[in-house]
Amino acid sequence: RRRLAPLNEDNGRFLLLAALIAAYLSAGATVFSALESPSEAAAQLRWNRTLHNFSRIFNISLPELRAFLRSYEAAMAAGIRVDALRPRWDFPGAFYFVGTVVSTIGFGMTTPATVAGKVFLIVYGLFGCAGTILFFNLFLERIISLLAFIMKACHERQLRRSGLLPPNFRRGPAMSGVGSLVGWKPSVYHVLLILGIFAITLSCCASAMYTAVEGWNYVDSLYYCFVTFSTIGFGDLVSSQNAAYQNQGLYRFGNFVFIFMGVCCIYSLFNVISIVIKQVLNWVLKKFECRCCPKCHKSSTRLSRRNAITPGARLRRHNISVDTDGQYDSDTEGRRLSGEMISMRELTASNKVSLAILQKQLSETANGYPRNVCINTRQNGFSAGVGALAIMNNRLAETSDSR
Repeated sequence: RRRLAPLNEDNGRFLLLAALIAAYLSAGATVFSALESPSEAAAQLRWNRTLHNFSRIFNISLPELRAFLRSYEAAMAAGIRVDALRPRWDFPGAFYFVGTVVSTIGFGMTTPATVAGKVFLIVYGLFGCAGTILFFNLFLERIISLLAFIMKACHERQLRRSGLLPPNFRRGPAMSGVGSLVGWKPSVYHVLLILGIFAITLSCCASAMYTAVEGWNYVDSLYYCFVTFSTIGFGDLVSSQNAAYQNQGLYRFGNFVFIFMGVCCIYSLFNVISIVIKQVLNWVLKKFECRCCPKCHKSSTRLSRRNAITPGARLRRHNISVDTDGQYDSDTEGRRLSGEMISMRELTASNKVSLAILQKQLSETANGYPRNVCINTRQNGFSAGVGALAIMNNRLAETSDSR
């Protein structure tokens, strides 16, 4: 009888993440239901009491009153308010709208009402959202490169203070001969910390501006910043919607800058966090690997003795980093001495992870290597980037290598 093949690492990681997301969603629903449900029920009771009192005092039947309120709800959906608001479809308002479309924020306070506008939005959003996501990935690569250079400079400064580097040391090819810098790699967790601090600082500054200009309290301003920067965009709070502001031009410019920088920063932070989460999933999978199957565990142990390098061994020895210094530049170099027709590069390529890709680029950027250096030379033109685009490119490279 044919036995079913065990789950590979990708499928196991996917199922584990799906289970964790389901548990996370259930926990969040439980907490929000416990927090918000009593307030909702109390508000509904107050509204029913107010509605009946209004109907009784002014001698208006409840069906007529409800019909009037439905008309008012339709007017609100069309953007009509009791208080004067800014025009929704003048050029600044339309620019604000298309910005929320391509960034996928989607507040919902402005929507096209004509058939032509809805059809154009479909075509416009298709290319606009794709181009904006590409821009976010390129922004992530640039910010990672900048952080790598800064951390490299700080590391060299510490080495100079400790006397491990000569005072006249300059970056370049000669630095590979300096023992204190060989193997140094900027930490991904430091990048995560720096991006987190920058995102918090940006949100606090933006919240101070919204509190002063919009009249919101500081907690509501922080809430608006997170909902907007993360592109959730509920639309319950929307900035720059009043008819007039003091220093209106300056405020609109500041609002645009804060939203633009906030979305880019939070997107970068989310991608780095997702890489760390993936590493946690890999660690969990390795802890549970073959514990219920001694035969598989024994086979895995025997395989690791036959090979000088096993998938993931370098990652464990070098603290989640990739070491591709050119030892195996051809298909014949690096093959196992036992004669199997598989190269060590192909063996280790199947276990690359996004965190390793990110640290590899950090190391190459900090040490001045060319940006077009790839982890695997047979990637059909796909460069080893970072973030969501790198995850897709890395997967395409693995697929092409395996066929």
